[in-house]
Amino acid sequence: MTRRFTQVDVFTRELTRGNAVAVVHDADGLDDDALRAFARWTQLSETTFLLPPTPQGAADGADYRLRIFTPGRELPFAGHPTLGSARAWLEAGGVPQRDGVVVQECGAGLVTVRRSLDDDDREVLAFEAPPLVRRGPVDPADLVAAASSVGLRAGDVLDAAWVDNGPGWVALLLEDAHAVLAASTRGAGQDGPSDIGLVGAHPGGTGPDGAAVEVRAFAREDGAWWEDPVTGSLNAGVGQWLTSGEATVRLPDRYTASQGTALGRRGRVHVAREGERVWVGGATVVGVSGSVTL
Repeated sequence: MTRRFTQVDVFTRELTRGNAVAVVHDADGLDDDALRAFARWTQLSETTFLLPPTPQGAADGADYRLRIFTPGRELPFAGHPTLGSARAWLEAGGVPQRDGVVVQECGAGLVTVRRSLDDDDREVLAFEAPPLVRRGPVDPADLVAAASSVGLRAGDVLDAAWVDNGPGWVALLLEDAHAVLAASTRGAGQDGPSDIGLVGAHPGGTGPDGAAVEVRAFAREDGAWWEDPVTGSLNAGVGQWLTSGEATVRLPDRYTASQGTALGRRGRVHVAREGERVWVGGATVVGVSGSVTL
């Protein structure tokens, strides 16, 4: 059966500079083996499948249901696939139940995606960060293991916390953006406690495009570490942590993070705290539109 296919670059307005997600539309009728096989074939960090919402999800306001796969596993939630899939659904003619927002049903529950216009009247999407399933301090043994996985010592880490909203993130706050860019998994062992996020401040908020912090994300897949170019879920957890007053450093309620620098990308992630809610957004650009036979 031929299905519509879209590939969207997320957290960028310049194709190839963000993080791409492959989106298969109208994926009902495909079994799990087919979903996993296609995700392995794309070899992108995530591939998503758009489905009708469940009856309960539709009753609660969901516009569609999303399943999210890496080449090796299914995720209950991920950030850049959420924004990219919402953009693909809208581009395909999707009409939301509510003006100004798209509501996604996924393994983490319902996720609201807000639509707005930037200063150039171009649409920007932002998702509401889902609740953390694990938060709080990292125990000393896990901190040592996480730091060593990216070529650091525990003493190089200013602060650390679990910021897990599904994928399983441990965030390490480093001295500055330079320390983040200098980290490496080359020669690292496989004893890290989870996927690892690094964050460090650009001095005086003078990073590229006024970015306040530099972020990097490292995950394990099939026994090896790899770096994700631009990561919505990690930035969501980091934003919830560093704007809450729980860390040794507090970021302003609105800031921009740069990510992907070490990989030749230019991801820009906009984080905004509004009361207890944290929104994570950025630009999206459709790179491929067509069909796929599955």
